Amino acid sequence: MSMNTTLVVNAKGGVGKTTITTNLASFFASRGVPTTIADFDPQGSSLNWVQHRPASAPKIYGADLSSRIGAGLAANRRQIPRETRQLILDAPAGPSRLLLQDLLARTQSILIPVAPSSIDIHATANFIKELLLVGQVRFRSIRVAVLANRVRSARPVYAPLERFVSSLGISFLTKISDSDVYVDAAESGLGVFEMPAEHAEAEQREFLPVATWAQGEEPIVHYPPSNVVPLNVARA
Repeated sequence: MSMNTTLVVNAKGGVGKTTITTNLASFFASRGVPTTIADFDPQGSSLNWVQHRPASAPKIYGADLSSRIGAGLAANRRQIPRETRQLILDAPAGPSRLLLQDLLARTQSILIPVAPSSIDIHATANFIKELLLVGQVRFRSIRVAVLANRVRSARPVYAPLERFVSSLGISFLTKISDSDVYVDAAESGLGVFEMPAEHAEAEQREFLPVATWAQGEEPIVHYPPSNVVPLNVARA
């Protein structure tokens, strides 16, 4: 079985890339899939989350590539365990063109989270144009999807972006709420799929289309499989 690589990226900072990265990783790991996060962000938030995972949680590997960006992903492949089947790349905000080209050369799917503001939406639209023109994602046959993150209300603020990405044949996957459950999970070193259903059912349901799409499937919104047993979480 080959390794599938998903790049989580946006030119704009503060869009919650780490939330998407860690919860996607936890989805795969909780299903027994060997999973690695390669963190290119100098803040190292994803790696910090990996280091704080409880011993009882499914193993997720972390590769710190932020200090060796100049060498590129290919030169640091040795940091990624050979058994990895799902590799998630947490890119820094506004990656350089050189780094972006290097990441795109080894990526099958791109997830672009966008925050609910006109500034973020405008910046994301421009970033998508850059991916299509400079990154040549169509030529590389890379799948691209956009998701709304940190949504606080039902206001139709994303409607222009949805129309834009739809006109390009890009998927607008779902809206991820600005829920304290994601904060609780992050502080525990877990993802929402590893939390008790009675605590995180809504968040598991809303995130499932993201995980489904990252696997190469059409997103279907339903409750996670019953054979996945969530871990207990000790609340602070």
